[in-house]
Amino acid sequence: MGKYKSSAVFREKPKQQGPHFIWRGLGCLMMIIIPAISFSAAILTVDYGLAHEWNIPYQLLGTPRLPDIVYSSNTLWAVFGRITEIQHFYAYAAVGILYMILLSGVISFIYAAIYRMLGPSRWGPLDVPPPKFKAKKYTR
Repeated sequence: MGKYKSSAVFREKPKQQGPHFIWRGLGCLMMIIIPAISFSAAILTVDYGLAHEWNIPYQLLGTPRLPDIVYSSNTLWAVFGRITEIQHFYAYAAVGILYMILLSGVISFIYAAIYRMLGPSRWGPLDVPPPKFKAKKYTR
């Protein structure tokens, strides 16, 4: 303790440097929108492919068969029972995951480009500029 400082010093809390609340809300919304769009596009794609006789692997077609423990447990059957009623579930899931990866990659690239153009500068006020030093060629 210093001579002239009181023991009841109230320090101001630093301003939170996290992302703006709109960006957090947009990210939360995208966690709902991207899977919904990708799986609905997957259903349309698989149905279109089946109607136009695309070569879809036969392992992905038909209804899924769950492990025997799911059929013997009432709780697991209540959770996973509806999946057995969906025709071509594996095809929908595979194509939906591909669409989800593609869509989130495109959105991430667009976000990175916009952030690079409109975001803060690369160097802060306390950063030292990179040195302009050219090393001489060393010979023995």
